[in-house]
Amino acid sequence: MDKLLPRLPFADWIDDGVDWLVDTFGTIFDGISGFLAGIVEGSVEWLNMVPSILLAVLFSLLAWFISTRRIALFSLIGLLFIDYLGYWYPMLQMLALVLTSVLFALLIGIPIGVWGSQQATVRKIINPILDLMQTMPAFVYLLPAIFFFNIGVVPGVVASVIFSMPPTIRLTMLGIQQVPKDLIEATEAFGSTTWQRLWKTQIPLAQPTIMAGVNQSIMLSLSMVVIASMVGAPGLGEEVYRAVTQLKTGVGFETGLAIVIVAIILDRITQHAGKKKQGGITG
Repeated sequence: MDKLLPRLPFADWIDDGVDWLVDTFGTIFDGISGFLAGIVEGSVEWLNMVPSILLAVLFSLLAWFISTRRIALFSLIGLLFIDYLGYWYPMLQMLALVLTSVLFALLIGIPIGVWGSQQATVRKIINPILDLMQTMPAFVYLLPAIFFFNIGVVPGVVASVIFSMPPTIRLTMLGIQQVPKDLIEATEAFGSTTWQRLWKTQIPLAQPTIMAGVNQSIMLSLSMVVIASMVGAPGLGEEVYRAVTQLKTGVGFETGLAIVIVAIILDRITQHAGKKKQGGITG
């Protein structure tokens, strides 16, 4: 049966747009690629300079300070277990990728969330974009990242930043909007400006919700970094991908368990950091 309407060449338009961007802004993409690669590689080398046992102890002390003794003990045992499995360096590579991605996701996402919380028009524009970003399959983010930055560590970072940013933006807007109206009216009565009200009242009270967004961004970035191993991103995800392609069940289970340990440590620490912030504010 013949179609009533011709096929819409939407994919061709996207390809043409990507080609135009690469041809026009290629030098800028090269600069961004070098900058991000330098951050990740420098972070890995810096972390690798510290002996694994000492770094595990320092990380567990940080977990003890931020969360609880139980999480600190789990962090110490889990990190030493990863070291004894022989995946310490891939774990550092994955950790550097996650931390770099989350850093840029926060640097971009929190200001956008603050802006959206203050402007209804901005929220109307941002929310559909965030809906699209959160429903788009994770693998789709890798395609433009490969075109702009080739294969390797950089497309993994870029895709992880984009994939993990929506929770930060949404929860930042939500946290600031949930600040009680009477407090805002009180600050206005004392003659506070918009920026004074924002930085001294709204953002401090919204910190627990913002930290929940940080937690979600870390988890999404961690999952995306594993997927990004398909385009050459190093780390534990690369070990998982190699195990799958070579049908090595034992290696796949080991690396998967190492990823789960890192995910639990990061999740519990950030969760308790948000609760600690909330307790400090209410206290």
